[in-house]
Amino acid sequence: MDVNGTVAEGFEPVREAFAANFAQRGERGAAVAVYRDGHKVADLWAGSRDVDGTAPWEPGTAQIVRSATKGVAAAALLLLHQRGELDLDAPVGAYWPEYKAAGKEHTLVRHLLAHRAGVPVLDRPLTPAEAADPDLGAAAVAAQAPVWEPGTDHGYHAQTYSWLTGELIRRITGRPAGAWIADEIARPVGADLWLGLPESEHARVGRVGPVEAPEAAGALKTRPKRAVAEAYADPGSLTRRAFAAITPLPDENDPAYRAAVLPASNGIATADGLARFYASLIGEVDGGTRLFTPETVRLARAEQSAGPDRVLVVGTRFGLGYMLHGAASPLLTPGSFGHPGRGGALAFADPDTGIAFGYVTNGFRTSVTADPRAQALVRAVRTALA
Repeated sequence: MDVNGTVAEGFEPVREAFAANFAQRGERGAAVAVYRDGHKVADLWAGSRDVDGTAPWEPGTAQIVRSATKGVAAAALLLLHQRGELDLDAPVGAYWPEYKAAGKEHTLVRHLLAHRAGVPVLDRPLTPAEAADPDLGAAAVAAQAPVWEPGTDHGYHAQTYSWLTGELIRRITGRPAGAWIADEIARPVGADLWLGLPESEHARVGRVGPVEAPEAAGALKTRPKRAVAEAYADPGSLTRRAFAAITPLPDENDPAYRAAVLPASNGIATADGLARFYASLIGEVDGGTRLFTPETVRLARAEQSAGPDRVLVVGTRFGLGYMLHGAASPLLTPGSFGHPGRGGALAFADPDTGIAFGYVTNGFRTSVTADPRAQALVRAVRTALA
């Protein structure tokens, strides 16, 4: 496989790991970008732009990044807090009165960001068409009774995070979340990322799909823990219900789905766009604006939730909207914060080393928080810094 792009001196291990993903880990098409102290030190791409095609991946090819989108949605709310427009310790209902229904009047904004709101499921799932309607999605989560007392426990809000964050942004700014993010985050930073893909960008985006991990000769096949497997197999579990809040599963290659604004799951970005976005959270970035103050960075990575996750059934750690380094989602160092996308994408920042990282792929695996291809690249960055 021909690997295209460049790495700075010392970051050759990233190129080697990226090539190994194609040779050993079944990669079809992917890109990775790394910034250090605001300067790009790795920018690589290879394979086909479509998981089921042969047209080559090109500079600027973008892909849907699933839950890596959550990190962008979190940044929007933290920026509103930074600007004095949002109080993290205020009830969500202070900005969104309808949200007080069904025992949620004491849910705080920080509970929502840290997956402590208690509404990871919908009693009546939404169809893909309904999910794309921000009014219907907001009404559904506003009416939903929590499955635990808000603030007392945590569990991954896999799909409902879209309407929780999107509606809060809309209530505070008076603008749709996708448009606000385009104007206040993507454009000032110079990042190729979108929530609600414009028609003008359709040609840049590859087709995604499932891929199986190759079985190495003589290697044992990795299996999830029994409790995790049982949770995903049980239609009545919080795990299954959380991921099935949109039923049936959307066609992620459908232009209508890509044009929708679902801040939990359907952001579209280049690897460079994600890495550049995270670089802008922790410092100055070449040709772009710094977004977070040091105090907002501290808030983003201050632990809010830790321990057994009622949805993912493994131990997880969350700051305010961001996954933190841990066994379930290893990042670069204990001070890193970011977000994976189920089965593939990963993006994060590490203030302690000045690293910002973005990886996108068109081939999704069954992993949720720690894809082996992304992890190989993270290890390579760690090696380069050693």
